[in-house]
Amino acid sequence: MAHYLIEVGYTPQSWTAQVDSQPNVVDRITPALKSCGAKLESCYYAFGDADLVAIIDFKRPEDAAAFGIAVAASGALRSYRTVPLLTVDQGIESMRTAAEIRKVYTPPATVSLLDDKSATKA
Repeated sequence: MAHYLIEVGYTPQSWTAQVDSQPNVVDRITPALKSCGAKLESCYYAFGDADLVAIIDFKRPEDAAAFGIAVAASGALRSYRTVPLLTVDQGIESMRTAAEIRKVYTPPATVSLLDDKSATKA
């Protein structure tokens, strides 16, 4: 299972409905998560750009995408963001691989259009 950070921003109408009924968000989203084989690790209300953040384990990236599409399509959100997460060990392995790639990667050269004679040819 892969970990994903989910950041949600509610619409004013969604906040109004929640203030009126105070539903438990975990109870509300659990059936949708189960339907795609996901597991909620943690969930928090937040103050700032995101109103709610959660760490969710999805079996496949397609499951994370499907959950996001279904939730976003509800119209209850002003924003929805999915961030794939790596464990520290996965991050260290990525850095090792990046060090090897950097040995063979050739970055693009920065060329000023004014200095590039080919840019003046029509």
